[in-house]
Amino acid sequence: MAHSPQHRFLVSLGFLVLFISLPSSHPLSIHDLLKTRGLPAGLLPKDVKSYTLSENGLLEVFLEGPCLTKFDTMAFYESVVRANLTYGGLTGVEGFSQEELFLWVPVKDIIVDDPKSGLILFDIGLAHKQLSLSLFEDPPDCKQDGIFKKITRKEGGFEAQR
Repeated sequence: MAHSPQHRFLVSLGFLVLFISLPSSHPLSIHDLLKTRGLPAGLLPKDVKSYTLSENGLLEVFLEGPCLTKFDTMAFYESVVRANLTYGGLTGVEGFSQEELFLWVPVKDIIVDDPKSGLILFDIGLAHKQLSLSLFEDPPDCKQDGIFKKITRKEGGFEAQR
């Protein structure tokens, strides 16, 4: 059964449209995704293995392993960091803590209300910290070896074992 040139053209065009409409196999990097949502790229470390973003905004970021870095104070990322991603915010954060006055406290929310202010707000439970957005311009290196291997989860935050 021979097909006309028009039929072959229409079938080829249909496959082309289907191919173009498929999701890209190379989605945005997590750092580019943060920027499209009004957040600085450096909120998450360089070594992100992968991430998922559900339709309801739940973001799950998978790291190579737990790691430690420094912004204004030391910061600890667990192997998986979760949060609800909205424009200008990460709320209900899990898996990210900062050292405050020798205690490890979980970061609950990260908000950029007004990018023109140059400030980012960290909700650490009992307090709010305003930091310069410039601290988070570039994704930090995050060390996966050393002293933080001795960090264990304790009630009220992280505490180094001795």
